[in-house]
Amino acid sequence: MLTRFITEVTTRFNPFSAQSKAARLFLTQLPPSARQNGMVVTTQLLPRTSTEPSTLTVKFKDGKEMKLDCEEMGIKRVVEEVDRHSRALQKAADLAE
Repeated sequence: MLTRFITEVTTRFNPFSAQSKAARLFLTQLPPSARQNGMVVTTQLLPRTSTEPSTLTVKFKDGKEMKLDCEEMGIKRVVEEVDRHSRALQKAADLAE
């Protein structure tokens, strides 16, 4: 997953819920040095009894904000959506050089 163009990741999920699996797995795919490289990662854990849906918001360097529904999308589709925009930014950066 291309994380070079991601500036902020915000998640809200119930860690005990099966529907929040995509949000949890997305966080595990971020590199350990992400915060040191300037990425802001905000995680809010909901209580076990919460019925709120899990959310994942990703902001990119070009200002685009993606709000992804983790309950409907699996981890594979979430990563595809993020990578699609990251590859477009990579292509634009390569052409600008």
